[in-house]
Amino acid sequence: MFGIELITFIVMIAVFLLGCFAAKLPVSISMVLSAIAGALVGGQGFALRHMVEGMFSYVDTILVIAAAMIFMKAVQECGTLDAVCSLIIEKFHKLPALMLCLIMLIIMFPGMITGSSTASVLSAGSIMAPVLMMMGVPMLETASILAMGGVLGMIAPPTNIPAMVIGAGIDIPYSGFGLPLALLTFPLAFLFVLMLGYKHVKKMNWLEVKAKLNTDSRQKFGIKIYIPIIAAIVLMTAAKLIPAFAIGMPLVFLISAAICCFCGYKFNIVKVAKESVNSVLPVMGILMGVGMFIQVMTLTGVRGWIVAACMSLPEFGRYIGIAISMPLFGAVSSFGSASVLGVPFLLAFLAKDQIIVASALSLIASLGDMMPPTALAGIFAAQVVGMEKYTPVLKKCLVPCLIVIIWGLAFIVGADFLKPFIIG
Repeated sequence: MFGIELITFIVMIAVFLLGCFAAKLPVSISMVLSAIAGALVGGQGFALRHMVEGMFSYVDTILVIAAAMIFMKAVQECGTLDAVCSLIIEKFHKLPALMLCLIMLIIMFPGMITGSSTASVLSAGSIMAPVLMMMGVPMLETASILAMGGVLGMIAPPTNIPAMVIGAGIDIPYSGFGLPLALLTFPLAFLFVLMLGYKHVKKMNWLEVKAKLNTDSRQKFGIKIYIPIIAAIVLMTAAKLIPAFAIGMPLVFLISAAICCFCGYKFNIVKVAKESVNSVLPVMGILMGVGMFIQVMTLTGVRGWIVAACMSLPEFGRYIGIAISMPLFGAVSSFGSASVLGVPFLLAFLAKDQIIVASALSLIASLGDMMPPTALAGIFAAQVVGMEKYTPVLKKCLVPCLIVIIWGLAFIVGADFLKPFIIG
């Protein structure tokens, strides 16, 4: 006999899918409708207070996305983008493998600081996309590199929000995660960027590429043109190293965007801000809908039912459950997947080292940012390179995503073996 929690969950998923695919409604509206349906079926009425609370669950991430987009548009308008692209290619064109690995680290850096894949794709990804395409990497492969770099960046140390969420579920302090997360992410990042881009870059015709490089801003403004990027890196790093200086990522991006007005070509900052925020409104709406969805799941007991179901699985079934359910549920939200599924799966592996298991679970949960229909990393990566649809990016990233799942599961299986080498 079906319990009310299972029925509520099925109704929520059904309404969401019907809204997205049958009624062709925006993802954000479909999530709102599914949350309302879940509250009604769960006997909670319209639950307006919980809807409003859920809507603001990801307000921090929304602010980061909006501010990052303003910063990247400002960097593009003032000429810093062209300067950085030309400089990287000039200095490292003779070492294509090293150049690709360095580019991947740059793409990952904002995610490493903010814990957001979208921050990586929108900020550093926007800077590096023209560089990759100028070196001969096709548009699709470039978008795939950005997407996977964003996903791995949000999991790499020092900031990993899914790991924090999972650890908080069983009172594990966010300490000692650095090395496990580094081993989980950096090898994959270098593998994927070489797998997707090296065969194209090694064929690069330097003389042909050199002729296309736009060095005007470097020649006109000199070292001053790099100040916005340097300022963003310094402010992000200072916020992590000096707690008293923690001004928040949105303010970091806005300060850096304001600096752009004085370091390169002149542009209208108000117009740039309006265009930037308008371009990311659909994604901000998705995050609001996600918050409502998770809030109603908690309110109606669906979240607790999922926890109990995970705990009752046999050990082999847990691995299958992790590989399938965490990425799929991440289509709603990777943070939601970490919260709803990560905690019970961590409890199910209490006999293993908790830091390594939590780190691996966070890696697998991050794939939610590649799962349709939300697919934040995939959508933004396609948008950055100028693709109309993001589905080719998801198809191209299928093999890398499978490798991520296998890599994460391998760490869980071998957690006790790895513990002396990683944790000490």
